[in-house]
Amino acid sequence: MTAQSVKWWSLVHKWTSLVCTLFLLMLCITGLPLIFHDEIDELFKSEASARELPADTPQAPLSRLVDAAKARYPQRYLQVLGWDDDRANVVNVFLSATPEAPPGQRFLKLSFDSRTAELIGEDTQQRGLMSAIRIFHRDMFLGLPGELFLGVMGLLFVIAIVSGIMLYAPFMRRLNFGTVRRIGASRVKWLDLHNLIGGVTLIWLLAVGVTGVINTISLPLFSAWRADVMPELIAPHLGKPPLAKWADVDDVMAAARRALDGNTPASIIFPTVARFGTPRHFIVWTKGTTPITSRLFTPAMLDAETGQLVNARGLPWYLRALQVSRPLHFGDYGSLPLKIIWALFDLAAIVVLASGVYLWLGKRKSPRVTTRAQDGPPVVATSGIRP
Repeated sequence: MTAQSVKWWSLVHKWTSLVCTLFLLMLCITGLPLIFHDEIDELFKSEASARELPADTPQAPLSRLVDAAKARYPQRYLQVLGWDDDRANVVNVFLSATPEAPPGQRFLKLSFDSRTAELIGEDTQQRGLMSAIRIFHRDMFLGLPGELFLGVMGLLFVIAIVSGIMLYAPFMRRLNFGTVRRIGASRVKWLDLHNLIGGVTLIWLLAVGVTGVINTISLPLFSAWRADVMPELIAPHLGKPPLAKWADVDDVMAAARRALDGNTPASIIFPTVARFGTPRHFIVWTKGTTPITSRLFTPAMLDAETGQLVNARGLPWYLRALQVSRPLHFGDYGSLPLKIIWALFDLAAIVVLASGVYLWLGKRKSPRVTTRAQDGPPVVATSGIRP
């Protein structure tokens, strides 16, 4: 590269890094416990599990679970029925205080033994420590504006990585890869470590950065999908009175299983006026059975009055990209060994970000120091990468 292009890329790298570094440090620090959220939740969870029964005990009809939930809280509104990922033979039924269930309203969760329809626990969905960390990591308790802001910070981070790649080639022109010079100012050593660790973790940093940006726009993406799909589904029912009775939930589930053979059910969205579905349809979300496909969800929409299938189309590509990005972002699809690898990469990213801040602060506090390494080129100890 020419001297002018090196200067330009250096400015891009410096300012994009400076703007996003503190927020990326926060994301890396809060992301570390989230990598192990399953293990942490398991360690501190107080939720009851289903009691031991013979392995061939059949599952109870879903209608029994629904009736039990409505009988216990007749003034509340059914919203979601979901199979518990962490507790075998447990089905959770979520109820709201109002039909609309606006954002921020906490649901009442009733946990049932899926074989006996026995109520084994109630939860008002109060936020625990891990839930608070997850929300802070996602949007800093600012909702969608905070989520989009962190998405911009993630985009700047990706630009900083790309600009670092452009600068690393001329920097390594006369040095062997992995060289850490220990002669001269300590900032030269930290500059080399900053570059080395950044280079080694490059692919991981890009993957986590890009998937993080994709995750921040999940709500707009789902809103775009709803705006595209829902009007067509609701149009035939406009002007009709509200349904007095729904189709049997077990018939609905049987129709969904036939339509999406090979998938396993994950949840059922009931026909309500809430933001999750429509007043005239059941939405059965299903997923695959392998570690990867278990993160890929496909909906089946069924008429709430007749229980007949309306459609079972796969999600558009942008929602598939979102679904793939979520497990890749946290590395939680490959059990504990992959989580440990992700945690080590996360710690390396913290070192890269913290060393970048140190190099920039050191540059502001001290004059430019030029150091000549053995058999190496003159290097200016700055916060950026120099040829």
